[in-house]
Amino acid sequence: MKDFIKGMDISTLLEVEKCGGKFFDHGKEGDVLDILKSYGVNAVRLRLWNDPYTADGRPYGAGTNDLPTTIALAKRALDKGMDFLLDFHYSDFWTDPGKQFIPKAWKGYSVEQLEQAMYDFTKIVLEKLRSEGVFPTMVQVGNELSNGMLWPYGQVPEYDNLAKFVSAGIRGVRSVDKEIPIMIHLDNGGNNELYRRWFDEYIKRGEDFQVIGLSYYPFWHGSLKSLQDNMHDIALRYGKELIVAEVSMGYTMEDYAEYEKLSPSERKGYATRQALIEKIEYPMTKQGQCDFMEDFLNRVKSVPNGLGKGFYYWEPAWIPVPGSGWATPESLEYIQDKGPCGNEWANQALFDYDGHALPALEVIRDFK
Repeated sequence: MKDFIKGMDISTLLEVEKCGGKFFDHGKEGDVLDILKSYGVNAVRLRLWNDPYTADGRPYGAGTNDLPTTIALAKRALDKGMDFLLDFHYSDFWTDPGKQFIPKAWKGYSVEQLEQAMYDFTKIVLEKLRSEGVFPTMVQVGNELSNGMLWPYGQVPEYDNLAKFVSAGIRGVRSVDKEIPIMIHLDNGGNNELYRRWFDEYIKRGEDFQVIGLSYYPFWHGSLKSLQDNMHDIALRYGKELIVAEVSMGYTMEDYAEYEKLSPSERKGYATRQALIEKIEYPMTKQGQCDFMEDFLNRVKSVPNGLGKGFYYWEPAWIPVPGSGWATPESLEYIQDKGPCGNEWANQALFDYDGHALPALEVIRDFK
């Protein structure tokens, strides 16, 4: 693992490229990974969904992050000397505090069968990655597990089952590699009560792990000071390395409707609404994004005992192109969501709507 991770979650990249997305640095077109590496990026994070397709093979979208997609992106990153964090969602589509759907293939399983499935799936995936020469440098067992996983069986406060599931995933990792760092990841990085309660309950029951991952989005998760205070407290309380596994900040509120070429009823729109924007300490401008990143990076580095190990910026290259949105009608049916399906993230990226690198990348590059 790098001394300080300057990472990027690029899970939708193949889809964006397939849909026509291009990337530029100072006007010159290039491979987005080459551009990111030139700005000091040294790691990528890639999500993995079990089976992001309908029974008749229609893709769920948002990158359709199956194993072949993960292998292709991991190969590109590793070939450029970057580290690779594998993010197991253990679902067929998005998991977060609001949804943790059991994979279709595991429907009807008992707690014991789900525990075994967690172990088997983890082991099989990692063995496949090793055989393909794209073994990760860190593994994340579950995604934003604040409210549990594999609902309803592992939904908080069912901590006994939750610990069984997470521990089975950890044992699956360890069956393939005894030393690789393992991350457990929650959202809401400014919520100290959540982190104390969750990890106190898990550590009483679960297998050992090395890294606590946090999500921090300023429009949802409180002030940067609340993030810093939480990181300081849990670093001293648990002695684990800390990585902000997801972070982003908007650089504009200019609409990107013309890029998506969707009707208004088909567009998801911005992730940030006015009521949320008013809570943010920095304006959603290019300079505001730069100032936020500098403040954020200094707070991560200030974690006691050198335990603040870095960050992964979430989807910096998810620029608006026709055909790449956060869901499809098929995946909406799986997660029981009414939609709509457009890109809701483009104004949080580190490239503008036309794919040009933004100044915040220079802040990342120059941070020591």
